Amino acid sequence: MAIFQFVSPDIAVDLGTNNTRVYVKGKGVVVNESSVIITRGDGPKNVVAVGDSAEELIGRSAGNIRIVHPLRDGVIVDYEMAQLMLHYFVSKAIGTRHLIRPRVVVTMPSEVSKVERRAVVNAIEKIGVRQIFIVEQAFAAALGTGLPVYDPQGSFIVDIGGGTTEVAIVSMGGVVLSHSIRVAGNKIDEAISGFLKKQHGILVTDRVAEQLKLDLPDVRESTHLDHMAVVRGRDIATGMPLTVDVNMSRVSEAIREPVTEILGAIKWVLGRIPPELASDVLQNGIFLTGGSSALPGLDSMIATEFGVPVSVARDAGECTTLGAGYMADHFDMLGTPGKADG
Repeated sequence: MAIFQFVSPDIAVDLGTNNTRVYVKGKGVVVNESSVIITRGDGPKNVVAVGDSAEELIGRSAGNIRIVHPLRDGVIVDYEMAQLMLHYFVSKAIGTRHLIRPRVVVTMPSEVSKVERRAVVNAIEKIGVRQIFIVEQAFAAALGTGLPVYDPQGSFIVDIGGGTTEVAIVSMGGVVLSHSIRVAGNKIDEAISGFLKKQHGILVTDRVAEQLKLDLPDVRESTHLDHMAVVRGRDIATGMPLTVDVNMSRVSEAIREPVTEILGAIKWVLGRIPPELASDVLQNGIFLTGGSSALPGLDSMIATEFGVPVSVARDAGECTTLGAGYMADHFDMLGTPGKADG
């Protein structure tokens, strides 16, 4: 006999380019899976796997499969598949047997177009919710870090995700100033893959490029950095398996451009901070969140570049989700919900 719960719990959805997380009120983060779908052909009827189960099949499944990433650079690029993926993750988090639909807090980059914003809202609405509250990723990240975002002092946050880097100064319950660029972890991975292809004639998976990034001794270029890494992939010329030794100092050089763009975004915000909040930033420093904030030596590079203390948040990859989750836990205290015509 089916058992229905009368009211669905409030939830938070952190819809990311690489990973989507769902926070359930009273339970915490219950879903943290890859934002990917595998199909055989077009359309939802041909879906083979979603999330982590789809990620495990990439490169290991024979046949005519199609790998779909519904989000790119922090925004939806395949609406139908994004809706299907969201439905799967939310159903996995709270089930489907509820007479009253859930209320949802959803994170979103600060600088998105009305069309991009509406695509996210519509996709959330289609899975069956009764109310949506939209929060900027940077604010959610600052809240999830434990910064005093509701106090009259400035908190400087840099959230480096997969598709976007969000830089913001937060104070008194809102974002005072922010800047978003579509350069983050994925662009760094692409730079590494491109370097390996050009210099070593080897093709590697996204997973290999990401691991190489995190294995860097230091993101800063250094002539005395002689650490070597063994990289396995496929020979471009022959298609055969290939193993090469890679000097990690060359990898640091290869990611110079995307890292410089991230530094540029930080500089943009630092140069425009209201004088009343500048002293707070100088005293408390910059806080890094997001999966790519773990890039070795990035915190020291930023501190040296701008003369400001820099800290990497604890549980940096989940700060945005935890911040949005805190808001879901206190949904009745939130302001005006997001509108579909936003």
